[in-house]
Amino acid sequence: MKYIFLVVSVAFTLMGCSGNMDVSPGNRTTMEIISEYDAGEVVKGEFITAKFNVTNTGDYPLVIADVKASCTCTVAKKPEEPIAPGESAEIIAQVDTDKTRIGSVVKSVTVMANTDPPKEVVLIKATVLKN
Repeated sequence: MKYIFLVVSVAFTLMGCSGNMDVSPGNRTTMEIISEYDAGEVVKGEFITAKFNVTNTGDYPLVIADVKASCTCTVAKKPEEPIAPGESAEIIAQVDTDKTRIGSVVKSVTVMANTDPPKEVVLIKATVLKN
């Protein structure tokens, strides 16, 4: 009985796999974002708050799927709602300079959206001074 159930399950699985394999990723759009934020000189221990203005320059809603920081000293927050064509929103990233070295620092945030290409990297630059 178990053998018959296994054979039938495998047969249904294979029949489902032989069909149309096209996967639609949704409507692609375009965005404009200034890719660099320069915080200038900051004292070690300060937080850098970088705001990146994102404008939907396409014809479909812009969905920011995820924002990923390059390290644990940086936290990024994305807009939760889709951005309508012609509208703008902000991606906010904070860098805890207490967790960075002294001197020139460059941190990156990868923005993933329904654009082509789907990834855009923005940079946060600063010179961290000894406190």
